[in-house]
Amino acid sequence: MKRRFLMLVILAQLILGVTASSVLALSVNLKANQIEANADQLAGTQWDKALIALAAGLAVGLGCLAAGMAIAASGSAAISAATEKPETFFKSFLVVALAEALAIYGLIIGILLWLKL
Repeated sequence: MKRRFLMLVILAQLILGVTASSVLALSVNLKANQIEANADQLAGTQWDKALIALAAGLAVGLGCLAAGMAIAASGSAAISAATEKPETFFKSFLVVALAEALAIYGLIIGILLWLKL
């Protein structure tokens, strides 16, 4: 009895999910058509430039913040692991370098957005 009930619940959720995603896709398509029709009016406004500048700043700031948090967590663990077993230095260095790459990715996205201005 429970198994049948769970299957019905899963089926209902699946149907609702498909319906919701279809409605969302339709509304996005309609909105895209409206934006496309008004593209001449929206092109080159000051708000576009302001939002691009804001997005560039957020990309750099949040990317560096996330990188700092990742380095704080993995850096101390990497140093602890390297002091106990020196042969784990390269693996721990690789983890810290990947965490530092987050800041570089944020900087690259920020530069690309800034060049759109």
